[in-house]
Amino acid sequence: MSNRILLVEDDQSFGAVLKDYLTINNFEVTLATDGEQGLKEFTENEFDICIFDVMMPKKDGFTLAEDVKRIDKNTPIIFLTARNMREDILKGYQIGADDYITKPFDTELLLYKIKAILQRSAVMEDEEQEQFKISNIFFDSMLRHLKVGDNEYKLSPKENELLKLLCLHRNDFMPRDLALRKIWKKENYFTARSMDVYIAKLRKLLKDDDGLEIINVHGEGFRLLVKN
Repeated sequence: MSNRILLVEDDQSFGAVLKDYLTINNFEVTLATDGEQGLKEFTENEFDICIFDVMMPKKDGFTLAEDVKRIDKNTPIIFLTARNMREDILKGYQIGADDYITKPFDTELLLYKIKAILQRSAVMEDEEQEQFKISNIFFDSMLRHLKVGDNEYKLSPKENELLKLLCLHRNDFMPRDLALRKIWKKENYFTARSMDVYIAKLRKLLKDDDGLEIINVHGEGFRLLVKN
């Protein structure tokens, strides 16, 4: 069954184009053109994720999100906005947004983020998994032990946690901010640079397995690509 998206966007031309793009990518999309209509659609139907423009007539995206969270606090929400103001971004996250995207944006990036958010609940259910056999590697996160072909390595705590996240998200987008919050407990320039160093270390450890590759995704995250 296709995942269901509630898209609320007052620019009807942009909304229609975005709806078509998401539909082509196997989502079932309901498009509303103002906040009141969006709330009506949400109360009358079930959705897996919501995408709200911030500046809208009748009811703005923040107010709509607050209404939605009162009905179902677990519904994921992505905000779209033409404004890149720190106060707006902070307000969005305080309301409970899962992501905040500034227009104009790459629709492929939005698609990755939607899939990552939808997958997050499934990943949370699988977080108890400790052993992974992927391509030609065997990884035991409990023991921090990695075997790549005939080579064996003892991972550092951060290498271990990062590789586990990549394995849980294998073949899917792993958001950079998710790893920073979960492993480094904060997001800033220095933690981001530190994570890049650990990604480089993991790439070196996995280089002897031609069936695996850690790739960058638009500078927003990473993907452990399993080729066979």
